[in-house]
Amino acid sequence: MNKFDYTKISDDCVKCGKCKPVCTIFNINQDEATSPRGFIDLLGAYKRDELELDKTVKEIFESCFLCTNCVEVCPNSLPTDMIIEQVRSDIAKKYGITWYKRLFFFLLRHRKIMDFMSKLGYMFQTCGIKIDAEKQSATPRFTLPIVKKDRALPYADSISFLNKYPENMKFSKVEKKGKIAIFIGCMSNYTYTNTGDSLVKILKKLEYDIFIPKKQLCCGAPAYFTGAFDTVDYLTKKNIEYFESWIDDVEAVIIPEATCSAMINKDWEHFLHDQPLWQERAIKLSKKIFLATKWLENSTELKDILSKNGKKFDQMVTYHDPCHAKKMQGVWKEPRELLKQNYVLKEMSDSNRCCGFGGVTMQTEKFSFARAAGAPKAAMIRDTKAQIVSAECSACRMQITDSLYNAKVDVVFKNPIELIAEALED
Repeated sequence: MNKFDYTKISDDCVKCGKCKPVCTIFNINQDEATSPRGFIDLLGAYKRDELELDKTVKEIFESCFLCTNCVEVCPNSLPTDMIIEQVRSDIAKKYGITWYKRLFFFLLRHRKIMDFMSKLGYMFQTCGIKIDAEKQSATPRFTLPIVKKDRALPYADSISFLNKYPENMKFSKVEKKGKIAIFIGCMSNYTYTNTGDSLVKILKKLEYDIFIPKKQLCCGAPAYFTGAFDTVDYLTKKNIEYFESWIDDVEAVIIPEATCSAMINKDWEHFLHDQPLWQERAIKLSKKIFLATKWLENSTELKDILSKNGKKFDQMVTYHDPCHAKKMQGVWKEPRELLKQNYVLKEMSDSNRCCGFGGVTMQTEKFSFARAAGAPKAAMIRDTKAQIVSAECSACRMQITDSLYNAKVDVVFKNPIELIAEALED
């Protein structure tokens, strides 16, 4: 097997241990092997053929949440998350990928089949789940092989975001206003569709023309975090080719999802490290692609509009910083600046702490880790006495909603895009 050069990174680790106190999985099990320092050391040994990729080692490398807390505090900024993603590809090649993940990744490649399955799920989902429309979550009526009964889960909407709107919508009243493209992300496309609806309302208020690229595919993040690199390669290249066909016609591409935005802006470049021509194309595209609140705050008059409308809400909002927003893209001030024009913001004790989503593996066979990581976040939210928790990430939304449900904390989750759209309503 042609291995990634892990020693290039492991040799630079000075073993200072600053990564351990902030590591999500180390805080759960207190095992040196599953600390960032331990991961890096083991990967160096694996590269030198001193460590067999056996099932014990597989379990160790699959326990990382990829939260990047360690990267943020590392004096050498060692990319622990990136090398974990690389070794998971080796694991997938040796042990294969579980059937339900293969099915999921197949659906991510084929939009029309995914649309059909989502529609089918919408029609029959109430047979298996009880829906709480206010919190946009559902609980299973019975335990399934993968999904346990005591969980709060997202559910399918009646129509996906991409199928709800025309490809082009004209709202500009002056020539100088550009056209803005929306990359919606799978969860906001099929489950949390009000996020996309709200983004359309905001852009309409700002009088921008909107382009909704109908052939956009999944960004590839779920497959990338799992090690299914064949799926990542397919989705990345299909999207790059498609984006290139219209990117010059838009002013910006905005994404109301931190994970998708980070995948496209950061991880496509990492993934394509050994394909320089494709990597160059990905980097070129990224110059026009933004997390939604970053672009709305820095490139529009939205903040002034929100301030001048004078609307104030009684509900208190606390903000959670998604790992893929603050740590990977440096976006954390922007959503707060927009929200505080109309809402009372109350900071939780550690907004930067990972909520515990962790990817497909963590949400299925390693869900006990996700639940353990989510409990402290639910307690922080409870202690603020806020009525709403917000974050620009549907993965965080799914995880935090379940953590709040499990802790019996009566707080509603809303994307900041939804809250901003509510503030703009007449």
